[in-house]
Amino acid sequence: MAATPVEKPRSRKPMRAFLMKHVVPPAALAYYRALAGSWRYETRNPEVLAELLRGNQPVVGAFLHARTFQLLHYFSLPERGRWILMCSQSRDGDAMTRVEEGLGFRVARGSSGKGGARALVEMIKAQREDRALNSCLAIDGSRGPRGVAQLGIITLAQKAGGIILPVAASSAGARIWQKSWDRTVFPRWGARVQVAMGEPLEVPAKLDAAALEAVRLELQRRTVELHRGLDIDAGFQDSEPLQLLP
Repeated sequence: MAATPVEKPRSRKPMRAFLMKHVVPPAALAYYRALAGSWRYETRNPEVLAELLRGNQPVVGAFLHARTFQLLHYFSLPERGRWILMCSQSRDGDAMTRVEEGLGFRVARGSSGKGGARALVEMIKAQREDRALNSCLAIDGSRGPRGVAQLGIITLAQKAGGIILPVAASSAGARIWQKSWDRTVFPRWGARVQVAMGEPLEVPAKLDAAALEAVRLELQRRTVELHRGLDIDAGFQDSEPLQLLP
């Protein structure tokens, strides 16, 4: 008797690709808009950003990767200017890019793992050509270490002639995605989200290795301390709090 052929399971990759391209982005955008629209934002030192937006230098927003979801809606509002962001070239990054573009951001594709240098060049070129276009970049990049400033954002500000603005966001009503390297923070429905503008940081056009490291450490100190102070005031608690690393 001939053996009955065993059918191989059909690949799920085409279906997953279809969902990630056509279903997930609009659903995620609609959900995020509804969730973020329920948040009550309170801004500390809003005049710092307002003054920079009136100036002739592009703003380079510096924040921690874990606070991305708290800040996307905040900076998508028209009164806070126009912004270009960086998003990874992964399949998940494809979906995230469509969400960010749906919020009105311009997006350069790349990350520390792939295409980051090309995306950084795109952001620099865009800000050189359009001085009213601002940028945002997580100081700890897309892979960390958590809270440790990378050189990409300093290069961006230096080459684009921009000024770095540390920005923090925090909320007592938030969940932490503990499996992520950055411990991503998600405010709950109706949460009170506090945003703080820090002290702007100028980046000289020319820096030797020692001066570059000094700027990196100063940016790291300002950004981490801004977040830590805001977390205390907002009542946000994490079992693995941020540490200011050398």
